[in-house]
Amino acid sequence: MNGEGLIYSMVPTTPLLAGERVVHSFAPDRATYWRDHAWLAAAAMALGMLALWIAGNPHVWTGAVGGLAAVAVRAFYVASDEMQVRWDLTDLRLLGPQTRAVPLAQIATLRSLGSAVQVITRTGDKHLLKYQPDRADTIARIRAAIAVT
Repeated sequence: MNGEGLIYSMVPTTPLLAGERVVHSFAPDRATYWRDHAWLAAAAMALGMLALWIAGNPHVWTGAVGGLAAVAVRAFYVASDEMQVRWDLTDLRLLGPQTRAVPLAQIATLRSLGSAVQVITRTGDKHLLKYQPDRADTIARIRAAIAVT
């Protein structure tokens, strides 16, 4: 893979260290992706209608159409990329798309954020493992790996 391909890779491209091994991979869940976008569309529809109602527009229903269209276009446009993303948990690091590499010892906080798991490092860097089908399991696996290091 050439250097430019590494920039756009949706999977980890960081080489494993000597003796390092992948213990688990985290991939997005297609059903979770579409469920999240359905909720986002419902919220966008309500907000669009509310904005038009507040503005005194007699065609409030068009806010629902606009909200749904905006979220649907985004959902279909990015689905192919989002479904390719993979994070690998090794016995030493959490490896993300492209060259993201977070040493387990540097992870300060793990939290749920919708269907995502947010990883915050001691230096304040933030990473999202999006569309996880079981956030609690994702967090538990990373915490268990941290405990072993």
